[in-house]
Amino acid sequence: MAAFSRLLDILARIVIVLASAAMVLLVAITGWMVFGRYVLNDTPTWVERAAVLIVLGIVLPVAAVGVRERFHLSVLGFRDALPAPARWAAELASDVVVGLFGLAMAWWSWELVATSQGIRIPLLGISQIWTYLPLTLCGALITLFSVEQVLLALRHRHTERHAALPLE
Repeated sequence: MAAFSRLLDILARIVIVLASAAMVLLVAITGWMVFGRYVLNDTPTWVERAAVLIVLGIVLPVAAVGVRERFHLSVLGFRDALPAPARWAAELASDVVVGLFGLAMAWWSWELVATSQGIRIPLLGISQIWTYLPLTLCGALITLFSVEQVLLALRHRHTERHAALPLE
């Protein structure tokens, strides 16, 4: 279990580092759009569509990391009012449901990837699969991170927060 958690920790770190790099790229191309529009008086039309793809590539995988690090949205009032055994069961059930959701997301979005291979994104000229791959990646990561949380819960080592990168 420790090796699996270390592997997922590395994976979460990679996701955060890549998302950080994508954020820098997003700022750069947005800056290019502003420069082109107001200085060159020639707005680059591809920037808006590229920005949407970059935002998808940032938000979806980082949301999956949120499942592992426990910074995703959750309603704790009801759960915290439960006695310890029922709280544990609620956490376990929640992790199982989230994992199944991630699995369904990965499965059905992969179908979108498979059916959109021959379609090109206007203005960018790249395959439409780049719109759906972040969704597939997010679902796969949610599934992996949920499996870890379920295994930790079964060992009664459930964590409230498991930070991949210290924010200090």
